[in-house]
Order: sequence, then C-alpha cells, then structure tokens
Amino acid sequence: MHTAVEPVIDLAQERDEILKRYRRLLRSAKPYLKENDAKLIKKAFNTSAEAHKEMRRRSGEPYIYHPLAVAQIAVEEIGLGTTSIVAALLHDVVEDTDTTIADIERGFGKKVAQIIDGLTKISGIFEYGTSQQAENFRKMLLTLSDDVRVILIKLADRLHNMRTLDSMPRDKQLKIASETIYIYAPLAHRLGLNAVKTELEDLYLKYVEPEAYKDVARKLRESKTSRDRFINTFIKPIEDDLIASGYPYVIKGRPKSIYSIWNKLSKSKKPFEEIYDLFAVRVILKVPIEQEKAACWRAYSIVTDHYKPNPDRLKDWISTPRANGYESLHTTVMSRSGQWVEVQIRTDRMNEIAEKGYAAHWKYKGNDTRTGAGIDSWIGQVREMLEMAEQGDKTAAVEFLDDFRSNLYSEEVFVFTPKGELKVLQRGATALDFAFDIHTQIGAKCMAAKVNNVLVPLSHVLHNGDQVEVITSNKQKPNEDWLRFVVTSKAKTKIKDLIKEDNKRYITDGKELVTKRLKILRMDMTNELVNQLRAYFGSKTTSDFYYRVGKAHIDVKELNKFKAEKEAKENRALKLNTDTLQDAKAVGKELKKMHGERTDADMLLIGEDMDKIDYTLARCCNPIAGDDVFGFVTVMEGIKIHRVSCPNAVELMSNHGNRIIKAKWTSQKELAFLAGLRITGTDRIGLINDVTRVISNELHINMRSVTIDSTDGVFEGMIKLYVNNTSHLDTLMRKLESVDGVFDVVRFD
Repeated sequence: MHTAVEPVIDLAQERDEILKRYRRLLRSAKPYLKENDAKLIKKAFNTSAEAHKEMRRRSGEPYIYHPLAVAQIAVEEIGLGTTSIVAALLHDVVEDTDTTIADIERGFGKKVAQIIDGLTKISGIFEYGTSQQAENFRKMLLTLSDDVRVILIKLADRLHNMRTLDSMPRDKQLKIASETIYIYAPLAHRLGLNAVKTELEDLYLKYVEPEAYKDVARKLRESKTSRDRFINTFIKPIEDDLIASGYPYVIKGRPKSIYSIWNKLSKSKKPFEEIYDLFAVRVILKVPIEQEKAACWRAYSIVTDHYKPNPDRLKDWISTPRANGYESLHTTVMSRSGQWVEVQIRTDRMNEIAEKGYAAHWKYKGNDTRTGAGIDSWIGQVREMLEMAEQGDKTAAVEFLDDFRSNLYSEEVFVFTPKGELKVLQRGATALDFAFDIHTQIGAKCMAAKVNNVLVPLSHVLHNGDQVEVITSNKQKPNEDWLRFVVTSKAKTKIKDLIKEDNKRYITDGKELVTKRLKILRMDMTNELVNQLRAYFGSKTTSDFYYRVGKAHIDVKELNKFKAEKEAKENRALKLNTDTLQDAKAVGKELKKMHGERTDADMLLIGEDMDKIDYTLARCCNPIAGDDVFGFVTVMEGIKIHRVSCPNAVELMSNHGNRIIKAKWTSQKELAFLAGLRITGTDRIGLINDVTRVISNELHINMRSVTIDSTDGVFEGMIKLYVNNTSHLDTLMRKLESVDGVFDVVRFD
C-alpha cells in the first residue's frame, strides 16, 4: 500500500520569500506614500500575515502570498494608493477569520472598513431559486457608487485568482473563468482598464477552451517574424515624416489579444491566415495637453499621406471621448501589400488612461475637466439602477445582473437635445431611451419624437449627431411592448417599475388563485414547490408566474397536470431523484455513494449512470460524446448535460455555480447523437450528390434533414445527422472539406 508523502516545507525559506514580496510591494508604493503611510501598510501586512498564518492556498503556498499579490497588482498595474494597499492586504481577513468589520475600523479607519465590507461575500443560507453569485455581486456594486476602489481591488483579486487557476479542479476553473468573462472582464473594460481586461479574457480562454487558446498562441508565434517585417516596412515612411515634424513620438506594432483574435475567428468562420486585423499600429506622441488635439490630427494627416484610409472606419474619440474616458484617433488604412491596418493615434496621457483607466484619471483630473466625467456619470447611473433594484424582489438580482451587463460593453451614440445639449447614450438607443434619459415622467408620457425635425415612432434607433425632441401626452401609459426596443438600463428599469405598479393587483390575484388550487390538490405551498411551478411554467421570477396566472395567461387548472407529472417522476422506481437534490454538493454526495471508491466518484458518468440517475442532453447545444461537458442541476428537469462552449454556459456558471457538476463520457455503447453541419462552397452540377455520398456510403451516417440554398453560384447547406462522437464528426468534416467545390464546413448548435 502506498502512502502519500507530504512535501517537506522549509518555513525559514518561506518567511524570507514573504518578506521579499512585502519589500517589493513597498518599493512599488514608494512614489504614492505620505508621512504615516508606510507604518499603516506594515500594520496591515502584520495583521494579515497573523490572521492567515495557518492557511495555505490550493497550490500549497502560504495564503499570505495572495493578499500581497493583490496589493502589488493594485499599485503596479492599476495605480492605486495607500488606502487600497491596506484594503487589499486585509481583503480576506474578515471572510476567513474571526476578525470583524468593527475591528478593522478600529485599527485602520472607516474608509478601509467600508471597502473591505464591500469585498466580503454575503454569508448565510440563500432562499431556493435565488442566485448567491448574483446577490454577492450586487452587494459589491452597492459600494461602487460610494467608492470605486472596491471594484478595482476586486479586479486585482480576480486577476490574481485567474493567474493561479492551475491548481483548481476543473469544475471550479470553469465556474471562476465563466464569472470572469461574464462580469469582471466587461467591468474592467467599462472602467477603462484595458491591460486587465485583455489578460482576464485571455486567461478565460486558456482554461475554458485550452486547445483553441494554444492554437491561436502558436499561430501568433509562428507568424511573428513576418508580422514584424511587415510592420517595420509599414511604419518607415510615417517615422520619417514624424521626425521632420519635430514631435517626440513612439510607434508600436502590437498584435491583438489571443481572445479577440479567437473571437474574430469564431464569428467570421475564417481561417487564421485570412484575418487581416491581427494587429494595430499605435502612434504615441509626447506633447503638452494644450497641443494634443492638433498634434494627433497632424499625425493622422501624415499617415494618410502615405496610405489610403477607409472612410467608414475613422473614429474620433478625441473630440468626444468614450464613456470610459478613452481618447484616441483610430483609422484603418490600406497598406501597399493589400492588407488593411488599424492605426491608433494618441498622446502619452491618453495612452496611460487607455491602459490604466479609472485610476489614471485622478492624475490628470486637475488639468482636464472631461477626463473621468463619462465614468462619473456612468457610476451615477449604476447608483440609480441599484437603488431601484434594492426596492425590487430578491430574484431580481439575476435580472439586475443581466441589465447591468448589457450596459458594460456598449458603445456610445452621441445625440443632441433641441437646445443643443449633448447626450451620450448606449449604441442602439431609441427615441424612448432618450426620453427616459431626460426624465422618468417624460419617458412615461412619451408618444413619439421628432428626430432632425422628422416625426418618428418611439422605437426609432438614434444615430450620431441626431437632434431629438420628445412629444408627450397625458393619456400615454407604459406597456410591456416598450421593453422590446429600449436598450438602456435606466429606461428598462423605469419601465419595469411603472409596469410593476400597474401589475401588482394581477400578482395578488394570481397568488390567491394558486393558493386555492394547491389546497384543492392537497399540496403544501412551500418555497420549493412555488419555485418548481415557476420553472415548470417557464417564468423567470415567482412574481412573473403569479402575474401570468392573474392575467389568465396560465390557467390554474394546468396545476393538475403539474401535480400528475411531478408524481409520475417521483414514482420512477430505481432512478436517483434529482428533484430533491438542489445543488451540486448534494448530487456529488449521491454520486460518491453510487460509485464507491473510484477516483472520479463525484463525477457524473454519461452512459454508465443512465439507469440510476435522471439526466438529459441539453437542446441548446446538443452535446456529442467526446465534447467537453458539464452537468447542470435544474429545478424540475433533472440534470442537463451542456457543452462547455454552449451559448448558455457562461450565464449558468456565473449565476448558479453551486449547481454545476463534473461530467464525462464513459459509454462503450455505440450511441447516436444529433449534430448539425453548415457547408458553404461554389455550386456545380453533382455537388450535392458527392456530399451525400461521403455521408451515407463512405461513412454510413444517417441523415435527419438536408436543406440546400443556392444563389448566384454560391451554395449553403444545412445538414442534421447522427454521429457517434466528436472524432467521428471530425473525420466526416475533413472528408467533406476535401470534396471539390466545398469551401468551409462548420458545426452549428
């Protein structure tokens, strides 16, 4: 029998390493420190080291490495000062030890205590059907409006966790990486932290789609020499003219991030070699603030003297900076080798703001009133959203998160009021969004609008430079239809609130009807049962379910059917009843009981466990044996198996990580899975024949449906067929690609 040998830990060496990291932190912080700061940081370090002294991270390292690393990122990569360093060093103390927020306030003052409170997760039991992840997120955002440092330290914490994700088990990696792409990367983008955003996205890809990540990274490495050669040739004439103009400058050619290239490849379905904008050339000028605008346009003029610009691709974020404070001039020009190249022109100050974002704004706040104004107004909007969400019901946390996210990545549209005042709205905003932006009452009474003096409906989408006048009427009343075409969180939240007021009576009626019907059916009206009803009737929230009953969209007699199905399910003799198991932990325990001493005992074995546990393959992504998958414990329908790359995966893991279970394919049986292929190519006689021959005759695959569309010599075919696993599908795709005339074969969900 083998016994595991514990690694020998050299405590003296670890102590030296901790001090080395602490000194590095002090060196980085030195430029920011005032008279008493070093003492305060030392006190925070000692408190944290003492609190975490017995603790280790998953990797086996001393826990104190983590708070030190978070503080280091906060200073070095985000540019924060003493208060943030102290809060970063102490950020896990309250959550992990007996120290309270009050103790922190006594030792380090009110500001630090507030920030740490914002960073501390909500503990305790959560009502069934709500999302603990969404609630924690909302709590953190509540402090955003008071102190943006909470989010900046949280981003530093998340960045360090992502950098050290290697030591985590696969299901935790998926959950943490999904949360990161779902909410933290968009937040970093919104706060202008470009370097942090890019690294978070790349790390997400590295853990969730490791093969794709390695593939793009390898291709970038392989093409580096030719790329550098191309960039040097491209910038030579621009450099000569910049030297002549006398502006001090730096020119960099930098590849786009692995994640953004992968995103382009996924969206455009083109091979790597055909993606043109793999890199951008950046011209950075060193000029005083009052000369910035003129200098950037002079550099633009030099670039376009040598290369023809694409007129549709000029973006001037110097005259009107983006909402996250980003300023730069972007143009796309045609190089001499027939390739489009994006050129970004900016100054030193603009570049620092583009990379470091919100923290860099403070540095320049005195010289320039515009800097940071966009983010300040955005934080104002977030504050409004949160105040409304606080009044809403608890299940609204997930809904709030959705609205909030849609606000993060959005580009802007610049429009004017009748008096010529500039309003910045989210791209895609309509006349109704504009009305709500001015005032809730104007939005609620909005009938139509005049855009550039032409009468338009409420749903009219606004464009840059539009001048908008709102037309109101006292007879007007908001309706649910409005939610279909507004895009701003402010309009959505206000409309929902106004409708909610109106709908309260329907909700009360619905609840009464359900209560009466459940009494007749002799069923106890527990939270769990109501939540099962909500899921059964496909409602997002309990209130929505009651509302639909009250409005008679759902007939209460249908509850009889619900009861019958529920009982039928409970009577299935041998199967493990997943209805009573509400999260991954409970399912994991049951699986361990079933599988005994196996190494992967807490894993759902797809194929083997069919007779003992209820699971189905999710329709949204049709997994095939061999796909990277996970199990999701649903409220009413047992366990669903999803692909890790499923369009819904990120949202499921980000809001309901406690219901994710590990799953893998084990079946030795030949099973048939439905897969879809999209085939494009040039049309020719006999092509369809050749395609179907490969599928049916050579590989003996059953087809379920084929649709072929051909226009002007180009065809697109959609084929649904049954395959055994992913390698079976890959073989088929390779064979189809070799058919003469076929240009591209991709799998679709």
